[in-house]
Amino acid sequence: MSDPVTLQALLSTGADGAAAIGAPSRKSLAHGELRALIGRTVARLNELGAGRNDRVAIVLPNGPEMAACFLAVASGTASAPLNPAYRQDEFEFYLGDLNAKLLIAMQGVDTPARAAAAKLGVPIVELVPDTTAGAGSFTLQGAGAGSAAANGGFAQPDDVAMVLHTSGTTSRPKIVPLSQKNLCASARNIRGTLAFTAKDRGLNIMPLFHIHGLIAGVLAPISAGSEVFCSPGFDALKFFGWMDECHPTWYTAVPTMHQAILTRAGRNKEIIAKNPLRFLRSSSSSIPPQVITELEAVFGAPLIEAYGMTEATHQMASNPLPPATRKPGSVGLPGGPEVEIMDEAGNILPANTVGEIVIRGANVTVGYENNPKANAEGFTNGWFRTGDQGVKDSEGYISLTGRLKEIINRGGEKISPREIDEVIMDHPAVAQVVCFAVPHPKLGEEVGAAVVLKEGASATEKDIQAFVATRVADFKVPKKLLILPEIPKGATGKLQRIGLAQKLGLA
Repeated sequence: MSDPVTLQALLSTGADGAAAIGAPSRKSLAHGELRALIGRTVARLNELGAGRNDRVAIVLPNGPEMAACFLAVASGTASAPLNPAYRQDEFEFYLGDLNAKLLIAMQGVDTPARAAAAKLGVPIVELVPDTTAGAGSFTLQGAGAGSAAANGGFAQPDDVAMVLHTSGTTSRPKIVPLSQKNLCASARNIRGTLAFTAKDRGLNIMPLFHIHGLIAGVLAPISAGSEVFCSPGFDALKFFGWMDECHPTWYTAVPTMHQAILTRAGRNKEIIAKNPLRFLRSSSSSIPPQVITELEAVFGAPLIEAYGMTEATHQMASNPLPPATRKPGSVGLPGGPEVEIMDEAGNILPANTVGEIVIRGANVTVGYENNPKANAEGFTNGWFRTGDQGVKDSEGYISLTGRLKEIINRGGEKISPREIDEVIMDHPAVAQVVCFAVPHPKLGEEVGAAVVLKEGASATEKDIQAFVATRVADFKVPKKLLILPEIPKGATGKLQRIGLAQKLGLA
């Protein structure tokens, strides 16, 4: 049987009566019911004027309706999930940039996206949850775009299934179109890496406007015929209650979420023992090896660190499941696409040489939309340049040494902030750290660090600087070190180095 290249085919395998989507205090939606819901929704979107490749923006709170709506919208149109926390001017930018045909919003939920859509003349479609049916059931109400779509029905393999913007920390966000083929390839890659079966149940705590949550949290497991239990969003206080209700076999998260879960794990040992996990997964930013060790000890399960980005429809590399070797601190082996290390001139480098990580494969976008300059810079000889610096060892395991844009340039000395993070994490009082560049009048940049201490632990800035000075050259010791109750995070829970000096008033 050939590999599915449309979502309709990808989602056709789960047993009709088996659970597909669950949620707290709700009965589950079965795979057969999910397929029927997707079919009805595609037909309804077509009636409302949206067809294949038309952009349909989705602004919904996290939960089962968001998961089901994404799967349905992406099966027949180009889904554009947006962060519900955006302000009106941000919604205006994204809806305009996408040329959205419709906006789907939750009935009764006030969002600045409504005012933005009204200003731009984008019709608003209300998602009405059906709380009497299985988790995620809904209908769509609204007048739509006036006339039915000419290009209706389920999407074809090369049609765009999802449109996302890059995070744009240093420049205007770029539009990344991802095709039906891209999404299917990525779901298959993740499914293969994590050996999902119909027996699995994932507890989703990831935001569902983010590629990590959408593809690894929802699409890959559901495509394997298993169930996803959709929380209303990450909450460390509720995590173990949900775990006890849904009996998951795995969960995926970003490192800051894992660290918050760790702080509450001690008082929830019984729930952990009662609900053994097959594995935990971490992606979207680097997780300190010290945290991996703690999580594996607490949950008695392997932590699988993976490496993903929007342009690759999420997964590029992943550590394998046991009994294969996991290398903490590495992001594992290529997880679907080909992964190599390239120099600035476009040559592929031998093992154990530092350079830029490049990828190519069926899950990689064909290019940014309407952006020839970004495409010329982003692709070399058919390889996509990730902007990450790294190294591949002789066994094929990939380690990241930093974002090229985040490397601190101190008077010509190049410093990887990740290297300093790892040293500071070894300090017994430190729970969390992020190092970043601070502007310096003479050197250009200097090393800065923001640190959160463990509950009940004490250390001063001088203590931590002295500790780092015993492990690295003087020029790498953070000259500015702030001890904070919390480090500011991006929308998806990631710690962002770029712009942190400004946020913390150090620039």
